[in-house]
Amino acid sequence: MPFVDRPDGARIYYEVRGQGFPLLLFALGGVNSQVSFWPNSAINPFDYAGEFMCIGMDQRNAENSPAPAVAPSWEQFAADQRAVLDAVGVERTLLWGGCIGVAHVLRFILEAPERVAGAVGQDPVGLVEGLNSRETFFAMFRPTIEAARTGGMRAVVDAAVANPLFVRNNAAGPFAARIAADAAFREQMLAMDPTAYERLIVDYDQQLWGAHGPFISVPEEFIARCPAPLLILPGNDAFHPTPAAHRICAEAPQATCLDVDCRSPEKIADTRQRIRAFLRACVG
Repeated sequence: MPFVDRPDGARIYYEVRGQGFPLLLFALGGVNSQVSFWPNSAINPFDYAGEFMCIGMDQRNAENSPAPAVAPSWEQFAADQRAVLDAVGVERTLLWGGCIGVAHVLRFILEAPERVAGAVGQDPVGLVEGLNSRETFFAMFRPTIEAARTGGMRAVVDAAVANPLFVRNNAAGPFAARIAADAAFREQMLAMDPTAYERLIVDYDQQLWGAHGPFISVPEEFIARCPAPLLILPGNDAFHPTPAAHRICAEAPQATCLDVDCRSPEKIADTRQRIRAFLRACVG
């Protein structure tokens, strides 16, 4: 499997399918933003590999991308993503993100606008007063804090070994994939003081969900000066509130918003074609 080794010891997994103009993919799944989650999406961007060079990656701490036991920042994620492009030999790319992947899209554009031809964002995460709150997102981390408080680090490690998919087993914590796969890291986590682990998890939540406000990964004012063309497929739940998508479309200079039901059986074929037309238009 191809990896990019990062300066802090993280190893970022990626894979390339198809040929054509590059399309870098940031998967749905929260902490588990990983290539293997794309088949769970109503529209799988790898289906476009017949026309585009699709580059999938596991973000740090997801399935095949082990990283140190520290809270990652959006800056680190974006640096990992650029390193993957550099490894593939890509200077300019399209982007496609789902769920947390839309936050990755926005951060990538903020840091490297010259490398982005355009971006698809499906189900943007975001904070919308009256529909969700910081607690909506922090609640995902509470079970692993509770496991450490009541059972010590043994409880966290046992949870990770039993089911290392954090998004479906919050008690396992965000480092679950590496705990399950790496015996030496497992011993490192067992030796950690539960109070220190709790501080680490609170920092993880703050860095991931609490650092930048409504749009999660970028300053609120960035959207109004986002230079890249955007095609947004709104979500419709507490983590992906429809008004968050509509606000991106209202404020970003080159944003187009599809209907919230654009993936319904009646509309999905047209939506797939609209995405293809958008991607083609972005690269001329």
